[in-house]
Amino acid sequence: MGITLKDLSDRYAVCNGKKFYLKDFEPDDTWKFKSKEHADELLEHGLKRLSEMQGRLYAQNEWALLLIFQAMDAAGKDGTIKHVMSGVNPQGCEVFSFKAPSAEELNHDFLWRSMKNLPERGRIGIFNRSYYEETLVVRVHKEFLEKQKLPPKLVTKNIWKERFEDISAFERYLEHNGIIVRKFFLNVSKEEQKNRFLKRLEEPKKNWKFSAADIRERQAWPKYMEAYEETIRHTASEQAPWYVVPADHKWFTRLVVASVIVETLDSLKLKFPEVSPAFRKEFAAARVALEKEK
Repeated sequence: MGITLKDLSDRYAVCNGKKFYLKDFEPDDTWKFKSKEHADELLEHGLKRLSEMQGRLYAQNEWALLLIFQAMDAAGKDGTIKHVMSGVNPQGCEVFSFKAPSAEELNHDFLWRSMKNLPERGRIGIFNRSYYEETLVVRVHKEFLEKQKLPPKLVTKNIWKERFEDISAFERYLEHNGIIVRKFFLNVSKEEQKNRFLKRLEEPKKNWKFSAADIRERQAWPKYMEAYEETIRHTASEQAPWYVVPADHKWFTRLVVASVIVETLDSLKLKFPEVSPAFRKEFAAARVALEKEK
């Protein structure tokens, strides 16, 4: 087929949000791939490369990678993270799932709980939901903003514009400190979400995933789509691009996400640290000592 991981990564990237419209991205798109079998070979290649490059990232210990996943319920965030990161060394990767903020977190600025969970150098950090909840869920549900106890004079009609500016500045700060940010919106259709909710109801082993709150949130679908469009439009950049990933077919979602991660790590030109001549002399002495052992 001739399609490369870079082709996939570039196709779904939004690096400048000024002309971004969500309607231009189809949730059921699989590009030139007709079935899961067509994608499996390239995905396997991508996961192998990811495992190799994560080892270099960890050994070099200079860069860190932050992967942010945002989506509507049942879009497949958990499964995508689990599948794509299956071959990664757990020592070099950590996942944080951000739920409703605690009382302690509400007593801090909205970026506080994210900042304290940023990945260390040499590691991959994954945010399953993130500080972007501020411009998504909180924007749709204004009552959540009230719980933040902000001084009333700061809560104006410009607050979302200010949040976009704060987030963009934060992501520039991360990039300036060697933390590369890549953001994924898993773009599932309303119809496919319905099908997945029905499966959760019908299959006993999936019952635990269902929540009545999911149905209530579904009623706000138009507001969420508007919030996602505005968020991506105002926070996509060359340094911290968004990837609008088709999510109606899970096998294709995983392929696109893997492609982005591999191409991002590849762009860092990672390599294992070189050993100095002085250390090589120590190696020689250590070899002699080991060979003399009985």
